[in-house]
Amino acid sequence: MPVRSDRVYVLGRDDADGDGDEPTPPAGSGPADSCPPHTARIGSFLARDGSAGAPLGVDLDRPHAGVVFGKRGTGKSYTLGVLAEEIADARGVAPIVVDPMGVFGGLTAAGGRVVEPAVRPASIPPSAWPELLGLDPASGPGSLVWRVVADAVEDGRGDAVDDPADEPSSPSLATLREAVAAADAPAATRRAAANHLRLASSWGVFDADSPPVSSLAADGNPAVLDLAGVPDAASAAVVRAVARGLYDARVAGDRSRLPWLLVDEAHAFFDGVADPALRTLLTRGRAPGVSLVCATQRPAALPSVAVSQSDLLVSHRLTAERDVNRLAEAEATYLGGDLSSRLPEGVGEALVVDDATETAHTVRVRERRTPHEGESPRASRSFDAT
Repeated sequence: MPVRSDRVYVLGRDDADGDGDEPTPPAGSGPADSCPPHTARIGSFLARDGSAGAPLGVDLDRPHAGVVFGKRGTGKSYTLGVLAEEIADARGVAPIVVDPMGVFGGLTAAGGRVVEPAVRPASIPPSAWPELLGLDPASGPGSLVWRVVADAVEDGRGDAVDDPADEPSSPSLATLREAVAAADAPAATRRAAANHLRLASSWGVFDADSPPVSSLAADGNPAVLDLAGVPDAASAAVVRAVARGLYDARVAGDRSRLPWLLVDEAHAFFDGVADPALRTLLTRGRAPGVSLVCATQRPAALPSVAVSQSDLLVSHRLTAERDVNRLAEAEATYLGGDLSSRLPEGVGEALVVDDATETAHTVRVRERRTPHEGESPRASRSFDAT
């Protein structure tokens, strides 16, 4: 069974963790009054008769890797929003939400902010720039872009910065285009490379003077990266920069808060330029204290490592055979049964597999405290027939 703490059953916290000398939350601190410190209350056990049982929480004291599955309309993004609310209420942690669909703006009601994505060109490794721009790294334009970015970053290394937690200065895309124009390469090669860099500039996500990625986790309030309408390649660049930036900041000891990166529609960011950074968080992120939660309506499109490295799995209803098969990869000997047969049918209900306590439970996710903007539009609500 999950660890019982102050009558809230906590997933992801085994018996060895205990509650130790955790401080009692101050009176009037909101949801924490009814929940142990460093615990995200996500809902309640779901009884066989459909009634709600004991309250259920997720451990926030230590870093975790998790996945949230669910076909469209079953509550996947809603659950991710609940988790973001709870992380925002806890001390010592900070939620950063990757929002490809523009549905998490309601977190501003919890003190959050919606951030227009802007990252430094230097946050993308030179070797990744050809792939980002859709160029063959072995081609003339691809190798030229790689070389120009590498030279520009190397030239800027060690520049003075205003904040010791800041990142090194970065060349701008304009600087990179100037370097391409001055390069010793055939005119056609320089022209193709410059055109692709101009395309990257049109995405509007690169800014050499943007704040360091670690600043997203500075105050513990939700930071929502609004990627709605942003081209796929640009979104992948942002996710790559944010995931790797949070990891590097924690390794360097630049930030004391433990960041939780919550990625909605996560399948869109694997098998591209964001893939290496996300895999790093899955396999090594917990050591420096970075948590990653990947939510998707297409579990089959996630790499196997996303399931195998997750110590917490939340699955709403799934019907596609390939997605159910990906869920089956989480089955362990201690579960002793077919997980897919245990998936609940109702919206907002989920099966939770907790590797720390080696248990699986059916739960009902609690109601959001902030507005949820993920419901599909309806003609009946937008047209007044009277």
